Amino acid sequence: MCYQHCFDYGLVSPFRLRCSTWEINLPTGVALPAGVALPTGARDQDEAGRRNPAGKAKGKAKKSDSNQPTDNDLERIFLWDLDETIIIFHSLLTGSFAQKFGKDPATVLNLGLQMEELIFELADTHLFFNDLEECDQVHVEDMASDDNGQDLSTYNFLADGFNGPSGGGAPGATTGVQGGVEWMRKLAFRYRRLKDLYNGYKCNVGGLLSPMKRELLLRLQSEMENVTDAWLSTALKSLLLIQSRGKCMNVLVTTTQLVPALAKVLLYGLGDVFPIENIYSATKIGKESCFERIVSRFGKKVTYVVVGDGRDEEFAAKQHNMPFWRISTHGDLVSLHQALELDFL
Repeated sequence: MCYQHCFDYGLVSPFRLRCSTWEINLPTGVALPAGVALPTGARDQDEAGRRNPAGKAKGKAKKSDSNQPTDNDLERIFLWDLDETIIIFHSLLTGSFAQKFGKDPATVLNLGLQMEELIFELADTHLFFNDLEECDQVHVEDMASDDNGQDLSTYNFLADGFNGPSGGGAPGATTGVQGGVEWMRKLAFRYRRLKDLYNGYKCNVGGLLSPMKRELLLRLQSEMENVTDAWLSTALKSLLLIQSRGKCMNVLVTTTQLVPALAKVLLYGLGDVFPIENIYSATKIGKESCFERIVSRFGKKVTYVVVGDGRDEEFAAKQHNMPFWRISTHGDLVSLHQALELDFL
């Protein structure tokens, strides 16, 4: 699917918005969405980036370089929520999207159910969700210390005796119980294989699907773009613009369990935007703790900007004194891209 849509924003004159000690230049006609929080102290983090604007990309987003900036080069990290921020999914199933935006409830629900079926089919068939559902991790590398580096090219995952949290083990084995060395090693193998699959198919998820399912996915992508008024492609404009900057990074923090979250990212065509190392699941520990992990990883000299639709990420952003950009409508996504395009974020 091609997301190279263009918007004509016209000529605008900037004005300065002050909030605590953080300043953002916003153009006339670009409004902060309701609920945006710009906390005290963020301006100090931002000064380094303003003094060295070489990594900023003006104008339309360019095709990003495949190389991610190193952690030491980073100046700004955008922490994104997934559902109802970048993609529309959960609200299709609950009916809230149809009600809020005046869409046909039956059509919207049907799209959501079909996408849900694809997500769990991919997760169960290829991403070990049957094994990992009860062994959920926050990050794909969380089991790496239990991995002995064994070659997995001929490893038989179906016959290794791993049966999820109950362990089980092969007949006669005594090390297959949950928490045992052997069991943990097998669990780590699954997460390593999960990482390899994600990296191998992040730009070609169709390679994991049957021809019939590939056709279904293409149809669902097209129909969802229509019914959501190009929500995903509008969000992608901001994601790609951030990715094109030399010293910025997109990180995903979702309340979905890690394996289905990876399936969503692949099926919605976001695999090239979010390296698997930049995807965190807050299911077990919550978003505030996820943010703590991310700050520990990248450091406190980086400016963090949180983009989301819910109270969880808004509260977590407030706790960590991070700016929060609320996404409630399609217009909020457009305004976000305008602010990014004009270098005000």
